[in-house]
Amino acid sequence: MDTSILISLAVPVFFLMIAIELIYGYAAGKNNYRLNDSIAAISLGLISRIPPMLNLGLQTVVWTSIATHYSLQLLPKESWLTWLVAFVLYDVCYYWMHRMSHEIKLLWASHVVHHQGEEYNLSTALRQTSTGWLWKWIFYTPMFFVGIPGEVFFTVAAVNLLYQFWVHTEHIGRLGIFEYIFITPSNHRVHHAQNPEYIDANYGGVFILWDRIFGTFIEEMDELKPTYGTVKPLRSWNPIWSNLEIYHQMIRDSFYTKGIKNKLRVWFSSTRWRPDDVLEMFPHFSNDMNSFVKYDPECDSATKTFSLIQFTNNSIISTALIFTVSDQSYAITWMVAAMLVFSTTLVNLILENKQWAVNLEIIRSLFVVTAYLSFNTQPSVLTIDLFFYQALMSIFYLLIFLPINNRLSIIK
Repeated sequence: MDTSILISLAVPVFFLMIAIELIYGYAAGKNNYRLNDSIAAISLGLISRIPPMLNLGLQTVVWTSIATHYSLQLLPKESWLTWLVAFVLYDVCYYWMHRMSHEIKLLWASHVVHHQGEEYNLSTALRQTSTGWLWKWIFYTPMFFVGIPGEVFFTVAAVNLLYQFWVHTEHIGRLGIFEYIFITPSNHRVHHAQNPEYIDANYGGVFILWDRIFGTFIEEMDELKPTYGTVKPLRSWNPIWSNLEIYHQMIRDSFYTKGIKNKLRVWFSSTRWRPDDVLEMFPHFSNDMNSFVKYDPECDSATKTFSLIQFTNNSIISTALIFTVSDQSYAITWMVAAMLVFSTTLVNLILENKQWAVNLEIIRSLFVVTAYLSFNTQPSVLTIDLFFYQALMSIFYLLIFLPINNRLSIIK
């Protein structure tokens, strides 16, 4: 079974655990959820499910070729030892993939999405990249050479990713001897911190052993609370920009820097390095730990309500797309996926108080309704039907309720 399907089946459990953490946080006076940050994080997670649905990338072709022609076939699927070896070997491969994603800029361009959130809660776990299909798969090819069966690989991959969900919380302290073997909330908080004392450490997925063996382990310190996010802040809720920011920087730097060596080095250098000439031409702002302020643009309650409703609608459409993808043509899947990315992006931009995004959402909704009524096909497609009703709600709220609400606010 495809890893993406297993993860999709776990989504209701993820939302339940997020709800439990949110309730506990309020009850204990330790809430660390913000609507804008959480919607941005989960939106990125929803979008990240699209590339697997569209079968983007070379991984399927390469892995199938290796399994068919070059596998040593050392491990039979029926043996429990195969599952154990696969589980451990996958985590070793994950460690090196994860570590290289922090040390090589081209790989960091994809992975950075997961670290841009400035809160640390269970919704952060869902903040996933949409460009990992470009090269993450390369690190797992050894598993197919030694003969790990495909069914075993995809299952242990899903279990590894599912395990990582629960460690994204601030409400669980240290766990004693468990900390020495496994990734825990404490040592993973260090991984997400941008403090100079913590940065670039604790890369394991399930086991912290690899970090202890290869010298990348840092323990959480009682006297130093982690500050989350990236040293160079994104300062945006835009999921498209979140996925493309570093790629944009690399393209720009390689274009403007002088010398072939520097132009190539931009892509494969350390994440900390940029050529001096473009650094002077395009300086970037880095956070000061002594005066760090989270990105949190103010937003009125009516706009927040609209964004929450639209986010919920998009989540429903995304779930419907996942479970109906085999019932519709590839072209329709592409169209619905594009509509979903566009709608999700506008929701997050509206949370940044961008009036042009509100105007564009009205135009988008009017277009969807007009197109649906003009070209509605039979049999109907569930996701397209859902987009139609979502557009109707959007038009009603933005053109009728929101103006009325604003007028009432002025009167008060």
